[in-house]
Amino acid sequence: MRILIVSTLLASSLFGAGTLKYTAPAGWVPKAPSSTMRLAEWTLPKAASDTEDGLVTIYFFGANMGGNAQANIDRWIGQFSQPDGKASRDVAKTSVGLSTSGLKISSVDVSGTYVAEVTPGSAEHFNKPGWRQIAALVETPGGPHFVKVIGPAATLAKWEASVTAFVKSISYQ
Repeated sequence: MRILIVSTLLASSLFGAGTLKYTAPAGWVPKAPSSTMRLAEWTLPKAASDTEDGLVTIYFFGANMGGNAQANIDRWIGQFSQPDGKASRDVAKTSVGLSTSGLKISSVDVSGTYVAEVTPGSAEHFNKPGWRQIAALVETPGGPHFVKVIGPAATLAKWEASVTAFVKSISYQ
């Protein structure tokens, strides 16, 4: 395993905050973040039965930005529909726990058809049946950090233990 350190540059320069630290699991493929709000990104190589890879992203929008845990959990759940017509809220698993360093983590795990906007504010939506999302809000002294893991359900099942270990490894110093 490698230890990667990502500085929350905006928070550090404006608020004197610390640095987000975590352990990226072996097998995750790092990629260049596609926007300044993305601190880090990795590809999760697809399971044999899937046609697409998964994606792990860490977001930081600013010290008091991005909304509270419940608003984000509601939004993340709303990015899925269920093939049987059930409400995604009825099948989503939510939890509140702590990282190994004591940071509060609120998370959601939801599967179904991924129907999120292709880009924020877009009228175009994804239509990806059989997908899963594991997402977490990690409360740090420098502000909330968001971990979003999205992809085909079998791929996320393959990487689930490493995702859990990754989120629990997050610290802020």
